[in-house]
Amino acid sequence: MPQPYISIKDLCFSYSAEGEETINVLHSVSLDIERGSFVAVLGHNGSGKSTMAKLLNMILNPASGKIVIDGTDITSDDMTEDDMYEIRRKVGMVFQNPDNQLVATVVEEDIAFGPENLGIPPVEIRTRVDEAMARLGITHLAKHAPHKLSGGQKQRVAIAGIVAMRPECIIFDEATAMLDPQGRREVMDTMEMLNREYGITILHITHNMDEAARADRVVVMNDGTIRLDGTPREVFSEVEILHEIGLDVPQVTELLYELTLLGHDFPKGAITEDECAELLLGRVGK
Repeated sequence: MPQPYISIKDLCFSYSAEGEETINVLHSVSLDIERGSFVAVLGHNGSGKSTMAKLLNMILNPASGKIVIDGTDITSDDMTEDDMYEIRRKVGMVFQNPDNQLVATVVEEDIAFGPENLGIPPVEIRTRVDEAMARLGITHLAKHAPHKLSGGQKQRVAIAGIVAMRPECIIFDEATAMLDPQGRREVMDTMEMLNREYGITILHITHNMDEAARADRVVVMNDGTIRLDGTPREVFSEVEILHEIGLDVPQVTELLYELTLLGHDFPKGAITEDECAELLLGRVGK
């Protein structure tokens, strides 16, 4: 049986400001992410989901526990700079604010920044930049200034910069939170394309229910622990648990749940508008 691409075991993290008590953020979290999967990690602010993302990218260090990425224990004391360099090449990260990842004054130069830092030859960099822009549908923006782009366009430029480094996995840490609806759709379409067409493992940290419903698997975090883990249909069928921890469900799921409370018998698991419409039309036709 193949090993998971990311394996998290008994992960704990805490912090304390000077003169204040220690705050535990993660409590013995264990989670496996398979290679080529598309996993959404869902939770409200303070649930620990973004902290876990930063631990995976070695921005933070855990208090205890183990993280293994593609066979390398990144929490080991034996990690070398070369090991860290290799992991950061394999695992890219896209943050909430795209402005924090844009470093050049021209789009194509910004996308080339990562490969240049990897020491890639100039001819290969040119190829990678062109391919990344084509994948993200931003070739027409190559000569534009990043700061003049829309939020969604900026985020696609940031993603292209990661893609040009040829990662095996991309972690999106609330990458759609600052975008308008059109920008969110563009970034979500990009995630699906990178996963389906290129086999890149996607880990999407979010608090948006409808975005999570587009993943293959949803992990729900609450108070530093994993509360639910399953397919979107399985997780969003647990409406009462999600409400209990302060989370919503997709609107269509909520509608059918409320109708069920009123005495109408609808099956659990509908998460798309088409499914909801079919169920409602079927009921009208009876």
